[in-house]
Amino acid sequence: MEPITRRRFFYLMAAAVGAGGWAAWPRSVDDPLPTAAPNPIAPAPPSTTVPSTTTLVTTTTTLPPRVTLEVIERQGWGARPATAEYGSHTIERLTVHHTAVVLDSNEQAPGRLRGHQAYHQQQGWPDLAYHFAIDRDGNVFEARPFSAPGDTFTNYDPAGHFLPVLEGDYNQQQPTDSQLDSLVLLLAWAAGEFGVDPATVGGHRDFAATTCPGDHVYASIADGSIGARVAALLDSNGVELHYLRGEAAVARVAAIES
Repeated sequence: MEPITRRRFFYLMAAAVGAGGWAAWPRSVDDPLPTAAPNPIAPAPPSTTVPSTTTLVTTTTTLPPRVTLEVIERQGWGARPATAEYGSHTIERLTVHHTAVVLDSNEQAPGRLRGHQAYHQQQGWPDLAYHFAIDRDGNVFEARPFSAPGDTFTNYDPAGHFLPVLEGDYNQQQPTDSQLDSLVLLLAWAAGEFGVDPATVGGHRDFAATTCPGDHVYASIADGSIGARVAALLDSNGVELHYLRGEAAVARVAAIES
């Protein structure tokens, strides 16, 4: 074999590169072929997962509609005008009265109311002593403005008191369910209207030497049952008044008296 001179060595190397690069150069069995370079890592594809979101769940509390209490305006039951100027006051408590005259027939209720007003004005008061009156069938009558303090034959100052009166004598007769229902609705309206605590529901006898509003009504005040019913109505969105006016009020009173 021809000896490999330095010139021949470089000649053979140049030939190898020209024939295909270093990979064509003869290798020994101990010189393994180079492994392929790993492919570069491809970037991860964009995620198609929608990021989780926090959903706020809101709860809407729907209160029941307000209960409506019908009131017959003054002109409807034949009230006379006030005979003097009213005073003014801020209502702070709820105080129940009765007229202390037995009412056997509810047909007489509007006439009784006119009689009470006439008598009170004869005493020098400007009007009927109370803010509202309730007959035995639960009809509610507008009396003096609730912005004016009431009047009394007893020794307490009615300023600051909301004064509903029940027509009848409740030491001698029992109040009807309709009458007590209207009383509770009226007290609940007043409590909401004037921001008064239902715990202030009381009777005339709590402030003066009298049996008013009668043992059979006062029992439901003293045991807390009327105040509890008033509080429940306030929690259930309260009460609003609907006034019967004009011909509608006159017609209602005529129906009561017929």
